[in-house]
Amino acid sequence: MTDQLIECVPNFSEGRDRALIKQITDQIETVEGVKLLDVDPGQATNRTVVTFVGPPEPVLEAAVRAARKAAEVIDMRKHHGAHPRFGAMDVCPLVPVANITMEETAQYAHRLAKRLADEVGMTIYCYEFAARSPERRNLATVRAGEYEGLAEKLRRPEWKPDFGPATFNAKLGATAVGARNFLVAYNVNLNTTSTRRANAIAYDVRERGRVKTVDGTLTGTPVLDEKGEKVWEPGTLKSVKAIGWYIEEYGIAQISINLTDLTVTPVHIAFDEVCEKAQARGVRVTGSELVGLIPLHAMLEAGRYFLRKQQRSLGVCDEELIKIAVKSLGLNDLYPFKPDEKIIEYAIAKGQKKQKRLVDMTVKAFVHETASESPAPGGGSIAATMGAFGAALGTMVANLSSHKRGWDERWEEFSDWAVRGKEYHDRLLRLIDEDTDAFNRLMAAFGLPKGSDEEKAARKQAIQEATRHAIEVPLQTMQTAFAALEVIEAMAKEGNPASVSDAGVGALAARSAVMGAFLNVKINAGSIEDKQWLNNILTRAGEIREKAIAKEREILEIVNGKM
Repeated sequence: MTDQLIECVPNFSEGRDRALIKQITDQIETVEGVKLLDVDPGQATNRTVVTFVGPPEPVLEAAVRAARKAAEVIDMRKHHGAHPRFGAMDVCPLVPVANITMEETAQYAHRLAKRLADEVGMTIYCYEFAARSPERRNLATVRAGEYEGLAEKLRRPEWKPDFGPATFNAKLGATAVGARNFLVAYNVNLNTTSTRRANAIAYDVRERGRVKTVDGTLTGTPVLDEKGEKVWEPGTLKSVKAIGWYIEEYGIAQISINLTDLTVTPVHIAFDEVCEKAQARGVRVTGSELVGLIPLHAMLEAGRYFLRKQQRSLGVCDEELIKIAVKSLGLNDLYPFKPDEKIIEYAIAKGQKKQKRLVDMTVKAFVHETASESPAPGGGSIAATMGAFGAALGTMVANLSSHKRGWDERWEEFSDWAVRGKEYHDRLLRLIDEDTDAFNRLMAAFGLPKGSDEEKAARKQAIQEATRHAIEVPLQTMQTAFAALEVIEAMAKEGNPASVSDAGVGALAARSAVMGAFLNVKINAGSIEDKQWLNNILTRAGEIREKAIAKEREILEIVNGKM
């Protein structure tokens, strides 16, 4: 992925009329290059969170079209809901996703703000990284007073909008346009209907905390500092905003949380902290829900966190980590959690035309494809496949050893080996298709036109570059398969004795991967004109080959000695 991508997450003040919401989101889908990822309406909040992604210019156009339709069909004079709000398009943040800086994203936010003001007539405040003054950085400050206080706010000179009219538009209200980090909107479900109890828990955990009172109650007399201002007691979680509310459609109270920086407080930490604070108040957490989307790494880290608490190996596949995260966080509590719709990387990929990949085939289909008349996949892809199986066997022994009865105190030792093994077999899986892609790239270079001197020169350069790549890919296979032998050796020595033969087979497969990939390095060597570069490559490859042969011999001696 080399194109610039930004995510746009507008929140519209309508969550009950599905036909009306569809009119707005249909506008987004009219823009080529933009993908609508999620539409999440809420009955109680009377608010819909929409998520779409694409290159910056199409995203801005989609946001303007959606805002124009929202201005047409939403009337703030009739709006009521549980969530803070002050406009028909209440907020419209831009989030950098790929190959774009926050500074660039903020510049696009300013362009969007100006277009919304000029083309739709909206009153615009800029917040977070797009804020044009420090006091407007916090969204809560910008939206303070909500819709009901907006007319008075606009009369104050210090609250002149950043873009658009400074007069109160009763139908549209105002809109906050921002640039921000990836924010996860996350609700924790409680076994109570009490908004008061939910709010008390929210105040316990949110960074801002609560106003300190003389008697320690929520409604007691506030404690004032020497300047006469209220004293705040901070909550336990940084980069967390939270309130409690009652959701009529589910018949439960929730803690509504915004996680504004996942590197500070990730989802799993917020969940566990709410569980602890709820229990202290006689309330039980029953599950949680994600509003909008979440990055893949956040779900994987949650899975690892809960496995670590169980003293289980972390070296399992991504699908298993996600399953553990979903179960542990109770994300199926209110409705089924669908990873391909709620995890942003999966949602972007969903529906895209997929290139045919070898790793997606069944074993049977892969074998038949290899045996066909097609020259690819060839020995390089098969070498990477053998290496992946070898690394996977080492990982398997590590996982079995981590969970072996009587070895509980060693679970983390074996988990660390399993994580390393997983890294190697995942890398080798990618190299299966990269080797075939490298071959196809070389064939494409040979097929370039050679009618003129310029075409001949361009073709010659393309062939040299493609040949280098066709050598570098199997060299990576050699390096990775050889690295996997370290995991396999450790498992032969220290792992579950009942699985020592599996470690032996893993060593055979990994060594064969090194040997096979070495042949693919050499087969392309004759075409390289830069002999110094080639000699360095062949020297490195030869050393890896010899070390792999020696390492396999050592591992097999260990294996045979234990059987």
